[in-house]
Amino acid sequence: MYRLIGDRKFYRKVLYITIPIMIQNGITNFVNMLDNIMVGQVGTEQMSGVAIVNQLMFVFNICIFGAVAGAGILGAQYYGSGNHEGVRHTFRFKLFGCLALTALGLFVLRGWGGDLIRTYLHDGSDVGDIEATFRYGSRYLNIMLIGLLPFSLVQMYSGTLRETGETMMPMTAGIAAVAVNMVFNYILIFGKFGAPRLGVEGAAIATVLSRFVELIIIAVWTHTHKEKNPFIVGVYRSLHIPGPLVRQILITGMPLMINEALWSGGMAMIAQCYSVRGLAVVAGINIANTIANVFNVVFLSLGNAVGIIVGQLLGAGKLEEAKAEDNKLLAFAVVCCAAVGIVMYLIAPVFPQIYKTSDEVRDLATRFIRISALCMPLYGFTNAAYFTLRSGGKTLVTFVFDSMFVWVVSIPLVYVLIRYTALGIVPVYLACQLTEFIKCCIGFGLVKKGVWIQNMVIKGAG
Repeated sequence: MYRLIGDRKFYRKVLYITIPIMIQNGITNFVNMLDNIMVGQVGTEQMSGVAIVNQLMFVFNICIFGAVAGAGILGAQYYGSGNHEGVRHTFRFKLFGCLALTALGLFVLRGWGGDLIRTYLHDGSDVGDIEATFRYGSRYLNIMLIGLLPFSLVQMYSGTLRETGETMMPMTAGIAAVAVNMVFNYILIFGKFGAPRLGVEGAAIATVLSRFVELIIIAVWTHTHKEKNPFIVGVYRSLHIPGPLVRQILITGMPLMINEALWSGGMAMIAQCYSVRGLAVVAGINIANTIANVFNVVFLSLGNAVGIIVGQLLGAGKLEEAKAEDNKLLAFAVVCCAAVGIVMYLIAPVFPQIYKTSDEVRDLATRFIRISALCMPLYGFTNAAYFTLRSGGKTLVTFVFDSMFVWVVSIPLVYVLIRYTALGIVPVYLACQLTEFIKCCIGFGLVKKGVWIQNMVIKGAG
């Protein structure tokens, strides 16, 4: 048991890395929650249209995270070994990846966005107007496309800064961005201070504006603080990346990026399966996910801490220390998520009452929130195990552990239960969430075997 509990120095280090990430993500998700509530005050159709588009945008966002994180695995290890030139090369690789994925995202969402929105629109309850939901979703999407590039570049900069131990500046830029988002949401959604009442289009404009603000802040700071960020010196003077490093990033990172794309696509597919039961289900899950995202920052931020701390130790060749610290991080993640789950369960009946929607939607949302709350410790462990495996470059293993599991287990289960049984949507949702227990068992076995304990940058190109 003592191996799972750290000393004060350990927890100070973990919290030093985790809290800024948690604050940034927490504020971002809190403001997203306020956005969702504001749009929800306009009507169920508007809220559902925005929720559907955000599910599509989620796939793009996660693909960007995957592209950045794939190179970031080596970036953290290069920084741990004191190789700034290696960090600089991984930064350039992220640039190419982000530009390519942004172009692809624009092509797909601009060309087939309307068709994708319609796959989520089904009769199944008395709540909502399908055509109105489609119109609102389409308008929202057309504006949100403008924000794809700045979002991608922000992830490129903030990801690299975090890998080098700089978590405060991404947090500061994120706070500024969400402040802009919140203020302009209020002004443009409801038409305050003489501005036109734009509804969902106002929400989209505010989000895009906030992304440009965040990019300007974080890019300017990074380039004007070269002493703190030596990797940025001459980073654009040449776009050369050594061939061996490109191959190493592709071998290590490509499975991760594919994994993130398939996982996020799988989540969108599961949401589409749920939507067959009607707009009430779409609206209920949207409300539940909105509050869940605020609480999820705990295990997501702790996962980032696992990747950074363990990755730097592996890069420095401290393999036994990495193993010992990882055990403590896994235990800490489970305990934190259990505490968060209790709070989330208690507020479940209160949060849906804020929305201007039907009693049916509110009741469904309450039940979905409580199911997610009960599963929080499972989410905490699987996320920490995932980042553990990823920190040692075992991205092919994480591919099987993560996205393949979604497509082989979760999606077939939900698809069959939704389309071929008379089970209500709440038992179906519960069954899907409980599959996380299987992932816990798989993750525990992989982490315990130590397949992830390796230093990848001793012989890496720099």
